[in-house]
Amino acid sequence: MSPSRDTVLAALSRIDLPDGGDLVSRDMVRALSVEGDTVRFVIEAQDAGQAAGLEPVRAAAQAVVAALEGVQTVSAVLTAHGPASKPPAQGVKIGRHPTPGKGPENPTGVDRILAVASGKGGVGKSTVASNLAVALARQGRRVGLLDADIYGPSQPRMMGVNRRPASGDGQTIEPVTAHGVTMMSIGLMLDDDQAVIWRGPMLMGALQQLLGQVNWGRLDVLIVDLPPGTGDIQLTLCQRTKLTGALVVSTPQDVALLDARKAIDMFAKLKTPVLGLIENMSSYVCPNCGHEAHIFGHGGVAAEAERIGVPFLGALPLALEVREAGDGGQPVALGDGPVAEAYGQLAARLIGGGMA
Repeated sequence: MSPSRDTVLAALSRIDLPDGGDLVSRDMVRALSVEGDTVRFVIEAQDAGQAAGLEPVRAAAQAVVAALEGVQTVSAVLTAHGPASKPPAQGVKIGRHPTPGKGPENPTGVDRILAVASGKGGVGKSTVASNLAVALARQGRRVGLLDADIYGPSQPRMMGVNRRPASGDGQTIEPVTAHGVTMMSIGLMLDDDQAVIWRGPMLMGALQQLLGQVNWGRLDVLIVDLPPGTGDIQLTLCQRTKLTGALVVSTPQDVALLDARKAIDMFAKLKTPVLGLIENMSSYVCPNCGHEAHIFGHGGVAAEAERIGVPFLGALPLALEVREAGDGGQPVALGDGPVAEAYGQLAARLIGGGMA
C-alpha cells in the first residue's frame, strides 16, 4: 500500500537541521509526489551556501522515507532557492513614476499571471489569494504571490514572513519563500505601522518595480493579490503584462455583488478575461451543533456567474480556522479538512483548465 503524503511529511519532520528545526517546520520540502511505491521530493535551501552543508541531511531524508512501508524507490534532490546570501535590500527604493515600456510583457520566467480581484474590500480576497497560492504549490506548481495592495499589504502576515528581501546591487530584489510559494510585498520593506502615502503615479511605478525588479525565477503561475476597486493598480497590471486572466471574489450578498460587477466590467473594458467567480464566506457550520447557516446569503455569486456566462469556480466557507490560520501566518490550505479541501479543489480546477 502506498504511503500518504502526510506519512512522508511526518517522516521528514524527524530530520533535524544543523541550525535548528526540521525539514518540514522550516518549509524546505518542495515538489513532493507519491506515485505508487515511488516518492520524489526536493530539499530547497535558502541559498547555495546553506545547500553546501546539507548533503548529510538529504541522505538522511532519503533513508527515512525509503524505510516507510510501501516505498520501493526514493528520489531526494538538494537544491538552492537562490545564490549565496546577500545583504538586506538597502538602497532599493520602491515608489517612483512609471517608466515607458515596450508593450505588455511578463516578468522573465513567469508563464502565467492570475489576478485575484474584488470590487470592494472585506470579502476575503487576500485570504483567497494566499490560500490559492499554497494549494497550487501543494499540487506541484511553481507559484509566486505578489501583494499588489500597496496601501494595505497583508500577505506578509498571512504567509508568516517578516524578513526583508535581499538585494546585492541595489536594483534586483530577491523575493522570500514561504510554504513553497515565492512571494513579494511592499509590506516586507516597511515597518509594520508605516503608512504608504502616494498619489497614483507612484503606485503605478511601484507595481512596475515589483513586477520587473524582483527575481521571480521560473514560475508556472504568479498570483497577484489586487487592492479593492478599479483604479491605477488594476489598470497598470492589465496594460503592462500579458495577464492570463482574473478571478473575481465576492460574498453572496447583493451589496458585494454590486461592486463585483464593476470589477467584471473593468476587466471587460481592458480586454482581460474573467476566468471565473468565487463565492467566499458562502456558509457557516456551527462547530457545536453542526447547523449550517448562510450568514451573507447563498448562491448569489453562482447565479451571477451563470448570468454573465463565466465559470463559477467554487464556494468557500466562513470558518474560524481561516481567520486563525491567516493571523498565525499558516494558511489554512496547508492543512486538512473541509476548508483546505475546498482550496485544493479550486487549485485542481485551475490546473485542469490550463489556467495555472
